[in-house]
Amino acid sequence: MKKFLLISGLVMFVILGSIAGYGYYMYSSVQNTVDNKMHVTVDREKSEKRELEVDIEDQEPLSFLLMGVDTGNGRTEKGRTDTIMVVTVNPADESMKMMSIPRDTRTEMVGRGTDDKINHAYAFGGPEMAMATVENFLDIPIDYFMTVNMDGFKDIVDALGGVTVDNNFAFKQGAYEFNEGTVNLDGSQALEFSRMRYEDPRGDLGRNERQRQVVDAIIREGAQFSSITKAGEILDALGNNISTDLTFDKMVKIQSNYKDARHNSETLEITGSGSRINNIWYYIVEENERQRVSNELRAHLGLDGGEQVAVSDDGEDDES
Repeated sequence: MKKFLLISGLVMFVILGSIAGYGYYMYSSVQNTVDNKMHVTVDREKSEKRELEVDIEDQEPLSFLLMGVDTGNGRTEKGRTDTIMVVTVNPADESMKMMSIPRDTRTEMVGRGTDDKINHAYAFGGPEMAMATVENFLDIPIDYFMTVNMDGFKDIVDALGGVTVDNNFAFKQGAYEFNEGTVNLDGSQALEFSRMRYEDPRGDLGRNERQRQVVDAIIREGAQFSSITKAGEILDALGNNISTDLTFDKMVKIQSNYKDARHNSETLEITGSGSRINNIWYYIVEENERQRVSNELRAHLGLDGGEQVAVSDDGEDDES
């Protein structure tokens, strides 16, 4: 899933941008959907990695954590985040960086004092522990989060009338065959396209890239004038499948102050290798690789040499 301001910032651009022509009534409908259906309260006022809360009015660089919860294919567990993405946005150079963290990445569960798969943090402690764990892993602040029900993700695609992606190689997934090249997807097809990983030689990394492609396609489609007539369906789909600590007021300010960043996005990758520890498979990221990615994200957020600096961490504190 790529270029997201609302889904951690990115769906914001979609719903606000695509309904702008509807005036007060639609504005009020969006506000109601966000504040009464999507918004959740979290037990923290700001990231502990910041001295002050990020200033949206002053257009300071900010970050989002996007988490996708997969409840399809007969699965009953709803606490593990199968998709974990970090998005940083820098309005000064009108750029956005997005990075997927493999769900099996072994790291410290902040608040538990144990190492585990990073996708377990949400199950252990909700969005607060998930944000704190990602912050600790990457040494960056996470300003806002968003969770998306990946099974309901298809409703969003269908509300838009489908999306178009470029597929790198032909494969089968579920009941569908996906040819190489340009592919048009409805909601169910988009969900299966996003889920496939076993036939991909890159495993989770390949799947993450397809998920970014679909989100990118949603943003492109949502920005089209033709999608304005679908605003009601889009709002219902978003409200039923997304949770976030962003309020409507903050979303409006972000859309206004950061929207140009979506035109210049870059996808980062964090590499590692598989290893079994106590008979459980983990994705191990070496320290030099973790530091490389951390440095790039910190620089994009203006933390190294910028006005906002990270607060010192001193004193802080089964197989899927």
